[in-house]
Amino acid sequence: MTLRVLLVEDDRELRTTLQGALAVEGYDVLTAASLSEGLALLAHAGGPARAEGDPGIDMLVLDLGLPDGDGETLLATLRRRHSIPVLVISARQAEDQKVRLLDAGADDYLVKPFGIGELLARMRVALRHRGTTVQAALKHYEHAGLMVDLVAQRVERDGHAVHLTPTEFDLLARLVRSAGQVVTHRQLLADVWGAEFTDHTHYLRLYMAQLRSKLEAEPAEPHLLLTEPGVGYRLAEGDD
Repeated sequence: MTLRVLLVEDDRELRTTLQGALAVEGYDVLTAASLSEGLALLAHAGGPARAEGDPGIDMLVLDLGLPDGDGETLLATLRRRHSIPVLVISARQAEDQKVRLLDAGADDYLVKPFGIGELLARMRVALRHRGTTVQAALKHYEHAGLMVDLVAQRVERDGHAVHLTPTEFDLLARLVRSAGQVVTHRQLLADVWGAEFTDHTHYLRLYMAQLRSKLEAEPAEPHLLLTEPGVGYRLAEGDD
């Protein structure tokens, strides 16, 4: 299942940038611009695919300077109930501040400004320490005339741009991030449509047929978007 991240950041431009970067990496991102909004999402983010008592998120990325309070309050609330990893992002550089937050339960502290690459790497480390291994997501794919650039949201076939609907692109992007590996029907439905759609396999059949009609030289005999009978679908492994 796709990992869900709660991003609490009041700076709209930074929040949008981080949300986009995390989405490209394959994370499901919930965003909040205030302490109250973050607390509400933390309390109600659980979905039908989550076990009772599960907070519904797998990681918290938390700014401290929020318009209606300090992010430290959200960290304290979270730590009373859950042990998910927390990465604090803040412009505050004082050592005593960092030590206090780490002692209060933060897994890491990243000082602004920072690079997206470093943020993603620190997230992977924090998740790994909780037993969740996350590999850097594949963002560029090329094979047999098909080129997919997830960052630019561009798809080309034999050098010509291919127009995909948002859902078609999301489905292809999910397969690109696991190129060469089988992705089950339930995983695809949960990650592209949501956990409540995991039994709607007809959605997959319909959209896979549409993708094949646009991307395969012979849609009836696909060589890129492959079916694993009774299991799911696999995108042929890309060129090295």
